[in-house]
Amino acid sequence: MKIIYLSLLHIIILFFCVSGFAQENANAHNPIIFADVPDESIIRVGNTYYMSSTTMHMSPGVPIMKSLDLVNWKIVNYAYDRLVENDAMNLDNGKNTYGRGSWASSLRFHNGTYYISTFAATSGKTHIYSTKDIENGPWTTIEFIPDLHDHSLFFDDDGKIYMLYGAGNLTLVELKSDLSGIIPGTEKVVIENASTPAGDNIMLKAEGSQLFKINGKYYLFNITWPQGGMRTVVIHRADKITGPYEGKLGLQDLGVAQGGLIDTPDGKWFAYLFRDYGAVGRIPYLLPIVWKEGWPILGTDGKVPETLKLPTNKSLIPGIVNADDFTRKNGQPNLPLVWQWNHNPDNNLWSVQKRKGFLRLTTGRLETDFLSAKNTLTQRTIGPECTGYTAVDASKMKDGDFAGLALLQKNYGQIGIKIDGKNKFIVMINASTGEPVEAARILITSKTVHFKAACDFNNKKDVANFYYSTDGQTWKKLGTPLNMTYTLPHFMGYRFGLFNYATKATGGYADFDYYKIEDKISKE
Repeated sequence: MKIIYLSLLHIIILFFCVSGFAQENANAHNPIIFADVPDESIIRVGNTYYMSSTTMHMSPGVPIMKSLDLVNWKIVNYAYDRLVENDAMNLDNGKNTYGRGSWASSLRFHNGTYYISTFAATSGKTHIYSTKDIENGPWTTIEFIPDLHDHSLFFDDDGKIYMLYGAGNLTLVELKSDLSGIIPGTEKVVIENASTPAGDNIMLKAEGSQLFKINGKYYLFNITWPQGGMRTVVIHRADKITGPYEGKLGLQDLGVAQGGLIDTPDGKWFAYLFRDYGAVGRIPYLLPIVWKEGWPILGTDGKVPETLKLPTNKSLIPGIVNADDFTRKNGQPNLPLVWQWNHNPDNNLWSVQKRKGFLRLTTGRLETDFLSAKNTLTQRTIGPECTGYTAVDASKMKDGDFAGLALLQKNYGQIGIKIDGKNKFIVMINASTGEPVEAARILITSKTVHFKAACDFNNKKDVANFYYSTDGQTWKKLGTPLNMTYTLPHFMGYRFGLFNYATKATGGYADFDYYKIEDKISKE
């Protein structure tokens, strides 16, 4: 009996020891963020990490996120409210800038100042934003021509400032001391055919440059894509910023690529990269690094690990996405940072002040379709599954108005209230094929209707279903499943969107009572 008791005791002790070891050493899991957060650029200032990312045609733009552990992130600011004022960014005169806007940013901290640089074909410029307080601003803006593709901003130890940019052949330029432009005559191709470490048959030439200086050496990370292969990390190093550079293949696994290096206060190193994951978008991963003969060796035996010796991942709610009851106390911003507009909004046509506890979207012009409509307010979808909810008061909508909940991408889906003459209908639109089709229409008399959309991204299933309710309790599915597709014309993961637009007369408005998001598929 005593022997059995001791054996059981040993088993219990062993269980807790093993469990404790696992919790201590492999709590975090990849992906670090199961949401569209591509083109990350990460810095550490003391014990705090900051990350910038790409949201292209969204406003405000270049989101800035904060973390104390490299795993759990919270949006704390944006680099700009509006990238540029032109027809494409404003959705005017039939133009748009889907999939363009601002692209990969470079985040730096130098002599007490934070710098974020980005570039945009939409403006034709390189944009540099700087501030002493990255979480609160204010920001100073510098712009110059041309737009330097996928550049890496770099402050060297000798006081010189550079940008390294390009695709395939990578070019180094020196910037003026005030960052107002390129010093003429400093352009130099420092690496020809930077894809070479990945082979000769290349589909995507090396781009996405991120340049670092570690222990006196310069390290350059790029992404390339061999024909018939996968997204691949290539790494170059040099003793001088101008070269010569030697290169090697850094990682080929799961298509996880494009990013750079970050260290922890206790001396550990990680690579931050991202992976294309279907309709939810491009999702961030972390890989441990060991240094061998002066090279960073990525991953575990050349593979992307499922777990990491970092703190446990918490929910992406409320740091990356969050609910909103549209009630604002004095001093609170009109919109929390989790929200972004599709293109530049018309700020005269929305309000959270005109009716307490509601978001009001007012129509200001006639629209031909959802993708050309102004003032769609968006948040990311999150994986592996999620459900978004809202409720619309249609009492002040006009004939031809359509308001409700959408999943935004080129092949979008919508459910909402549509006014047709004196009648109100609940309508579901399915654009899975790239062309919008009215999949269902039912007559209603209710003034307020609740809507939800449930997204399944498990194993890239990429299917969503839409529902409605007249009481917010009992839900009915409507229309056909939306087959979500990540398309290059939009170049962004699906987003929940609150919309209202007019097709016959302007001046009507819809009041949205709330927005809620869950990290699960809600039962009907």
